Amino acid sequence: MDQYSIFQPQNILTVSQLTGYLRGVIERDELLQDLWVEGEISNFARPSSGHLYFTLKDSQAAIRCVMWRGMAARLDFDPREGIAVEAHGGMGVYEPGGQVQLYVDTMRPAGEGRLFQEFLRLKAMLEAEGLFDAAAKQPIPPLPRVIGVVTSPTGAALQDMLNTLRRRYPVVEVVLAPTAVQGVDAPPGIVAALERLNREVHPDVILIGRGGGSIEDLWAFNDEAVARAVAASAAPVISGVGHETDFTLTDFAADLRAPTPTAAAEVATPDKAELLGVIGELSNRHTTILNARLGDLRWQHGQLQNALDRLSPKHTVNAYTQRLDEVLLRLERSIRVNLDKMALQVDNLAGSLRSLNPRAVLNRGYAIVTRESDGLLVRQAGQVHPGEGVQIQVSQGKMDATITKVTQEDENDA
Repeated sequence: MDQYSIFQPQNILTVSQLTGYLRGVIERDELLQDLWVEGEISNFARPSSGHLYFTLKDSQAAIRCVMWRGMAARLDFDPREGIAVEAHGGMGVYEPGGQVQLYVDTMRPAGEGRLFQEFLRLKAMLEAEGLFDAAAKQPIPPLPRVIGVVTSPTGAALQDMLNTLRRRYPVVEVVLAPTAVQGVDAPPGIVAALERLNREVHPDVILIGRGGGSIEDLWAFNDEAVARAVAASAAPVISGVGHETDFTLTDFAADLRAPTPTAAAEVATPDKAELLGVIGELSNRHTTILNARLGDLRWQHGQLQNALDRLSPKHTVNAYTQRLDEVLLRLERSIRVNLDKMALQVDNLAGSLRSLNPRAVLNRGYAIVTRESDGLLVRQAGQVHPGEGVQIQVSQGKMDATITKVTQEDENDA
């Protein structure tokens, strides 16, 4: 029995049969399985499961919608009550509730589809003109002295860029050209800021950007006049608009595209730590070269000094001085030898004198006797008589004595 047989006369359908049939009919319709629906979100719910349940409505009708967690996690905006969206998916039937509903697989804020088509049109036109050609891109200077910044003065993007520039390259001068980056006033403001920087400041490079957002939020950077002003800039332009997945016409027109404003500040400047490392390496290399050169110069100086010394009269003087020193040394040695000889002779004479010194005789136990009356030296016994006084001198003093007896000896007896 085919599916249509349930509708034969006299057949009474169950609710399950009817909803099952409706589901089959809807899911077999290719048109209903690949469609975009525009409407305003209402009855929005996001339970802990992560699935999204809501209703899309307009002024005359409404339809229930479901978006499973995995697909909801890929959304780049935050759906909420009351916003207009464009939802893509396929129709189906929720049989337990008997509800026809749209199973959404992707969703975007309303108007993005039209804006995206306009983006593609402008991109193709400008690309055909050669506005995005790689050959026309200017190189980014490795050591910029002045950086111009085109962004909102109150946005977080400005602080992110300034913090990055101060951290990486604090010596650079930063000039802000403030402008709106969203809304109808943004495109002419961005163009004027670029022209003002090029005309009055002449920076080495310009950073242009803002934080992330929807295609509508970033639309000022898809403006044709903005893209042309970026491509015509005298200073090279680095675009840092939105997040990494966002692409705008400004990105294509710029000389370099960075995924975020912070990344734009990073690619525009060298890293201070890396520069200090390079400077240190260059300093060491130059020090080594200078030391080697100084060594060579000192050696050459020594060689020249030696040659000069050999040619100078000083060399002859030094030679005679050396000869004089040698003569003086020989003379000193000769004098010293003669003095030693004379000293030896003096010592010998002194020894002789010491041996002839009467006191030396006294030290050997002899005595000197003199007469008390006239002090004459008594050499023979006959020179004194008994009762006569004499003085006796020994090595340690003198003594007075009286002769009591005199005995003379013959020379033969001696």
